[in-house]
Amino acid sequence: MAIETTPLPPDFHALLLEQMLEAVIVSDTQGIVRAWNRGAEMLFGYAAAEMLGQPMHGIIPERLRAAHDAGFARAVASGELRAQGKVLTTRAVPKDGRRMYVDFSFGLLRDANGQVKGVFAVGRDVTERQLAQAQARA
Repeated sequence: MAIETTPLPPDFHALLLEQMLEAVIVSDTQGIVRAWNRGAEMLFGYAAAEMLGQPMHGIIPERLRAAHDAGFARAVASGELRAQGKVLTTRAVPKDGRRMYVDFSFGLLRDANGQVKGVFAVGRDVTERQLAQAQARA
């Protein structure tokens, strides 16, 4: 007996990206935001229209920007990510300026020839966990 399957809609990938609760951010090789989903809007407080076409710097703490830029440039140039397959907990700055920690996983977007065309990040708020851990250590 064959199991009937419902075909996925043609815009399945776009729907998935838009409806994910996790923040999904895609930037080109110059670090310019090219995709910013609803999860990113909810996490950081910036509408997609505010971030698309802009550099990522708005959500990166100023003291971490130089390290971010160096790591980003190194990943794009080498085609390798130090954080590939790992979750990185880092500070972020939402629109309201509050203290925030985010777990990010990163990946390189490649074309059919393997050329790096961008970088993606998937993140979620872990501020409560980080603050609880800090309080437990105190």
